[in-house]
Order: sequence, then structure tokens, then C-alpha cells
Amino acid sequence: MTLLVGIDCATDPRKVGLARAELADSAVVIRECLAGSRSNKPVDIVSGWLASADSAVIALDAPLGWPEPLAPALSGHLAGQPVGPAPNTLFRRFTDDEMYRRLEKRPLDVGADRIARTAVAALTLLDAIRGRVGLPIPLAWQPAEDCSLRAIEVYPAATRLGHGAPDKGGSLVGLDKVLRFSPAPSAELSRDAIDAAVCALAAADFLRGDAIPPDDLQLAEREGWIWAPAGRPTMASSGRRER
Repeated sequence: MTLLVGIDCATDPRKVGLARAELADSAVVIRECLAGSRSNKPVDIVSGWLASADSAVIALDAPLGWPEPLAPALSGHLAGQPVGPAPNTLFRRFTDDEMYRRLEKRPLDVGADRIARTAVAALTLLDAIRGRVGLPIPLAWQPAEDCSLRAIEVYPAATRLGHGAPDKGGSLVGLDKVLRFSPAPSAELSRDAIDAAVCALAAADFLRGDAIPPDDLQLAEREGWIWAPAGRPTMASSGRRER
């Protein structure tokens, strides 16, 4: 059975939500759900879970890449000179635009917002987990791949909307048919822990083939891709980034 690990990423380990889950029929069962701490570090918790798993998908709620035009636009830039690309092209990824087209929900711009610090923290955590378990953990691009440990980028707001649930962080409203806890939590869960459980649900959506793949894999491999269900379409997708 494939282990599902949800990580609600943050720069402070006390704000990192963590969930260990598995698929049971049509539902995702959360076996453990908590937030990290300075003494109980997220890397220790996750690597401990992975130690006994034959296979796992780690779903991280953080951008795992930056917009393709950003690096070349800044590499030769001199102070005081204009920057060529328009701000939306420079700071938004194709997957961010797709979230808005499909679900009318736009993630924070990783090229312009403080979420960039969370992105760096997430990538650092993922690399630390690789070092701890001694195995590669590549990003996954399709449900069936020949690799025991894989990671994907997810966005709890998109997962909630994709399942017809309200877009409310730290909430399980509307997810009772697809997400349950066993055993029941011994204490009230933090917002971060709850969002980690939704990340685990997103990992299950990916494994079941219910999450929409990128139509431009090469671009997604450079920028990252948010795996989420289609939801109810609200805007037509252009299929390509507007330049």
C-alpha cells in the first residue's frame, strides 16, 4: 500500500503541518496528523514515516519552481534599467494561471510574494528528507512510475474546490465523504495540520488519476505543477501561457 504524506509547508517548523495517510476504498484515511516543532522536526517525522513504507507520495503545499521567464530577465539586469517582461509573465507560473482558469482561485505569485521563502523552505525540507532516507525523491508526473518515493506540488484550496468543498483554509467542511481520521485525533488539530490532511487527499487524487496533468510537460518540469482535480470549469483554458 502506498503511503500518502501531506505537508503544509512553512518557514517555521512549528507551522509545518504533517499528515500520514492511506487509501481505503474511495476514502483517504488519516492515520496521524500533527504540526512540527523545534524539537520534533518535520524532517524527523516524515523520514520516520518513510522508513517503513514500500512506496510513498509526498504532497507539498508550496511552489516547487519559479516562472520560466524570471531567471533570464534578471540574470543580466542592471539597477535602474527596465525589466522586459510584463509583471504577470515575470512572476506567475503557467500552473498558477491554470488554477484561476479552472477554479477561479489564484495562488500567490512565487516570483513576487513572501511565498518564495516558503518555497525555498519546502525545497530544503524535501532535500533533507532525501538525505535522511538515502533515496532519490523525484517529482512525479504520472500516477504509475518506476520509483518508490515521489513528490508532487499541491494546493489545498484547489483540492477543496475540486471536491466541491468551500475554499476555507484549515477546514474539513465538505470533505467528510472522501477524508476521515482513524484513530480520531486526541486533540484539536491546528489549521496547519488540517491543511496537511487535505494535502494527503491531493496525493490520493494524483494516484487515482483524478488530478489534471500538465499539457506542457517540459514547462511544468521547469516551473512546477499543481496537481488538483478539474472541478467545475468556470473559464476557458487557453492551454498556453500568454506572453
